[in-house]
Amino acid sequence: MEKLKGPNVACTKANCGWRALLLPQLNRQSLYVYGSEVAVEKECMRQLESGVFVIHPFSLMRSYYILIMMVITFLNLIGIPMEIAFLDGNSGLAWEGFNVFSDTLFLIDVALNFRTGIITEDAEEAILDIKRIRVSYLRTWFIPDVIAAFPIGYILLFAGLHYHNDDNPSKTNKMMRILMFVRILSLIRLARVSRLVRFFNEVEKVSNANLEVVRLFIRIMSLFTMIFLLCHWNGCIQYFVPMLEEFPNDCWVRKENLMNATVIVKYSWGVFRALSQMIALSYGSMDAPTNYVEMWIVMVSMVSGCLMYTVLVANATAMIANLDPAAKEYKSKMSRLEHYMAFMKLPPELQLRLNNYYQARYGGKWFDEKDVMDTVSSALKEQIVTVMCSRLLRNVPMFQNRDQSFINTVLLKLQYEVFQEGDIIVRQNVPGDRMFFIDHGQVLVETDSYERELCDGDFFGETCVLNKGKHLATVKALTDCQCFSLSWDDFQDALEGFPDVRKDLEKLALLNSDGGLV
Repeated sequence: MEKLKGPNVACTKANCGWRALLLPQLNRQSLYVYGSEVAVEKECMRQLESGVFVIHPFSLMRSYYILIMMVITFLNLIGIPMEIAFLDGNSGLAWEGFNVFSDTLFLIDVALNFRTGIITEDAEEAILDIKRIRVSYLRTWFIPDVIAAFPIGYILLFAGLHYHNDDNPSKTNKMMRILMFVRILSLIRLARVSRLVRFFNEVEKVSNANLEVVRLFIRIMSLFTMIFLLCHWNGCIQYFVPMLEEFPNDCWVRKENLMNATVIVKYSWGVFRALSQMIALSYGSMDAPTNYVEMWIVMVSMVSGCLMYTVLVANATAMIANLDPAAKEYKSKMSRLEHYMAFMKLPPELQLRLNNYYQARYGGKWFDEKDVMDTVSSALKEQIVTVMCSRLLRNVPMFQNRDQSFINTVLLKLQYEVFQEGDIIVRQNVPGDRMFFIDHGQVLVETDSYERELCDGDFFGETCVLNKGKHLATVKALTDCQCFSLSWDDFQDALEGFPDVRKDLEKLALLNSDGGLV
């Protein structure tokens, strides 16, 4: 947020320095929670006046911090099982350094959570009080976060250094057992998956990208991330359990002759077996489990695969159900229309025209235009119809050079209509009460003496709103036409507040009473 314009305090990055990173930024979510830009500015001033170090949940620092932690957490959830199962303690200095860095970062994260504001579902403002933040965090995620942040990386680093510097064989064997125990203990760091889920939720709620399409993308990405992690962990377990048993003769690792294979080969076989069991195609090899340990691994894989499939189907169903409700409503309406036409035994030609009309009118999306216009403010309604129809009125001579208030009043009276190819919109010598403005499409104007084609931006039927007379021509739709109509009654209502305009139009009606208008 570059600038906060409050009535008493103006805070910019220049005069707030690094504290500007802790203040709420102006985005859709903050506007949704606080209601307006002024309210967001007041929230910034409230945080500044508190005088304490608190990271606002809508701040720029929090947004970037969440993205960084998501990447670090994901790398941990991939690398930790790989290290334990396949690297056999020879992970290298780079991975050890990353472990230490990650442990440090997660310990810092626990500390920062005591200084991060909280937004509840029904709150009108963020909780920035340190005591309330502390109590809330201690009651919820403190214990899982502390377990996930346990500094196993430090223990492994110091133990590894002591192991490599010790020449005593007995102490070396003892240290190897300790290292193996610590490596198994490091599995508790997989509890960081809860942080990943929470980070995904925070990205969806706090970031600027809270549009429905983006939220759907984030949900799909989080779902497939969890499925990938489940398959990855299962593949690592496939190899890790035989390794703990020191590779018995009947284990699958020896049968596939993978003892001296590279890490990528071992991992590929492990994931292949895991996926085969999870989708219940086979056991991952030609042979069934040969001992009770492998049998339990297969059963756990099958159960996890069933759960994965259930979660995937449930989420996919929910996403599809919530995706494009307007298209779903359109299909429902069309289904009812088809039942109605079948029940009334309408001829096929008429049924086809009805179907074509619905497609031309709604374009595959069902919406109640009147309901939408009734639920928005009068100012927004004027803006909507101005964008849609103002260019149409500017083409009509009797509306040119008129007061904008009168034009806006007329715009609010327009009604949207659709005509299909071949429809007779008006008939010659038939009394009419509407004029039409062509938004898209072509029509043919026919009289006894001439024919004329009208297209986008043209109009016809103006005599009917000037003097409620008869149509002087027949108008037929040459293509599907999207029009706006103005009725005589609505036009008279619009003229009530503009007597000068009424006088001018009455004179125009007299001059054109014998003209060739439609």
